[in-house]
Amino acid sequence: MNLLKKLYIISFLFASVLSVSAQIKLPKLISNGMVLQRDTNIKIWGWASPNETIEVNFINENYKTVADSSGEWELHLDKLKAGGPFLMKLEGKNKIEINNILVGDVWLASGQSNMAYELKKSAKLYEAAIENSENKFIRQFLVPKKYNFKHTENDVSSGSWISANKETVIGFSAVAYFFAKDLYETYQVPIGLINSSVGGTPAQAWISEEGLKEFPHYYEETQLLKNDTYINEIENSNTNKLKKWISTSTANDLGNKNSNEKWSQKNLDDSDWNTMNIPGSWVSKNLGYTQGIVWYRKNIELQNISSEKNIELNLGRISDADSVFVNGNFVGATSHKFSHRNYKIPDNILIKGENNITIRISSYRFNGGFIKGNPIQLVIGKKKIDLKNNWKYKLGVKMKQLDRPVQLTCKPTGLYKAMIAPLLNYSIKGAIWYQGEGNVSKAEEYESLFPSLIEDWRLNFQHKNMPFLFVQLANFQKPTKNLVPSSWARLRASQLKTLKVENTGMAVIIDIGEANDIHPKNKKDVGKRLAIEAKRVAYKAGGFRMPQYNSMNIKGNKIILSFDTNGSALKVRNNDELKEFAISGEDKKFVWAKAEIQNNTIIVWNENVKNPVAVRYAWANNPTKANLLAAEELPLSPFRTDNWAK
Repeated sequence: MNLLKKLYIISFLFASVLSVSAQIKLPKLISNGMVLQRDTNIKIWGWASPNETIEVNFINENYKTVADSSGEWELHLDKLKAGGPFLMKLEGKNKIEINNILVGDVWLASGQSNMAYELKKSAKLYEAAIENSENKFIRQFLVPKKYNFKHTENDVSSGSWISANKETVIGFSAVAYFFAKDLYETYQVPIGLINSSVGGTPAQAWISEEGLKEFPHYYEETQLLKNDTYINEIENSNTNKLKKWISTSTANDLGNKNSNEKWSQKNLDDSDWNTMNIPGSWVSKNLGYTQGIVWYRKNIELQNISSEKNIELNLGRISDADSVFVNGNFVGATSHKFSHRNYKIPDNILIKGENNITIRISSYRFNGGFIKGNPIQLVIGKKKIDLKNNWKYKLGVKMKQLDRPVQLTCKPTGLYKAMIAPLLNYSIKGAIWYQGEGNVSKAEEYESLFPSLIEDWRLNFQHKNMPFLFVQLANFQKPTKNLVPSSWARLRASQLKTLKVENTGMAVIIDIGEANDIHPKNKKDVGKRLAIEAKRVAYKAGGFRMPQYNSMNIKGNKIILSFDTNGSALKVRNNDELKEFAISGEDKKFVWAKAEIQNNTIIVWNENVKNPVAVRYAWANNPTKANLLAAEELPLSPFRTDNWAK
């Protein structure tokens, strides 16, 4: 090949590359099925070749702009009215059509696992809701889980707008879906949900680097996290420690060592095994604080099962990981304790007569075993066979506790840069937020950190008064009879104080949590209570506003509490006597108190406290007896009159 021909081919290939790169490219959010925010300034943006002219046609209007010298471009649409579907046409050196566009209200749904919690995880509770969920006017865009510490990203890596129906809605955020459903039924306008949430994450992971400057310890860490070597060391250390734990436990597990006597087989002689009632942690049973592998076995008699096709094994939640065998056949495994185990049993595995269920549980740290609060049963069609109580068990191998991994998703600003920054150009109505569990250990700091997050988002979305609605922590953990310090109560107090920030609203859910599950299954009421706040804050429709403690007056041995009732009278659930009130003298030692409502004030006293100075209500991780309600049967937030450290 002569030199001239080579140069021609090279120039042709180079021109082809330029031609490809010099085409309109859009962010993932601007795509088929998108929901645009009504009644506000809408930005459409993307990339093209430098100085390329881009024309857009939308709802019979033409718009034109020119890309800058780096190829970035944007244009603004006139305020749009709710409706659709519409078609958008874009033309530069290439042409793009975006179909099935709706105009309505767009809500950013963010936070940690209770917002990320998919509807399918409560599928048994919401079978009818899922079956009847088809609605082309409710859509979700799921932001991929990702972190970035070095720079803010300008687009997400993947994602598409998905309309709700019985096949797709199970992947929606359950809270966000019920929130959207309530708003759609009220206002009959399309609702778009941008679901950007990651389990286990603290607030500082969702704040910009600039927004963290007032928190020097987090800001300094953001600088360290820009070092790739540092990040790689953390990732490799996490991976290697887990791999080593698994490989060592597997190699030394007595239940797997002898191929002829594997403990998963149906006809194993387990006569020398001990017995244990489940559910419950083996820590509180016979094994004590043991990490490692423990095997459980149970035999059950079945009749008339050969024709039944719909068979499922429900095991609730298990700490930490499990592998399950039925009659020696592997039927499923789960790798972490937060998922509910619902294993489908394939046809022809169960037989008439005696059947065996074997479960191999790996506990990395803390309390291994079956977590209380969920059914443990075999479901055969409509028949449910309770599997609680006596199981045989045996220790496969004892291991050292696995070090808790360093969660990079929890590090400051990483999620903001990868999962919030790419959304900032997209106009939204407001945000709903379900988070706080990840900051319980620093509940006092949350009092300033959380309002900073709200202001940071408003600044960066260029939405000064953006409605921001959040969920207060649910009741959780084992109830206590005695009054003890509570980090969960302290975090709720920080959330309550955040209502001082303009255009915020809080859903109180201390009545619908679960003692044994940090992810309560009732997400419908959470969504509906957020919608109540949205109607008041974002839609200016008035309606319910939670009464709040305002001031107190001491008279003798009684404290009289006054409230901003906001037009809603105080009441007691089931007309019972008020509970979960505590009172203290100057010694700061709280004791249980009597309380009663009089003319929308609450009088609190204890005959043994002669000179009371402070009152607390529902100040506990799990205040199960809290029964102070507004007239609308909604609970009031826990509160306190003091500002003491503990």
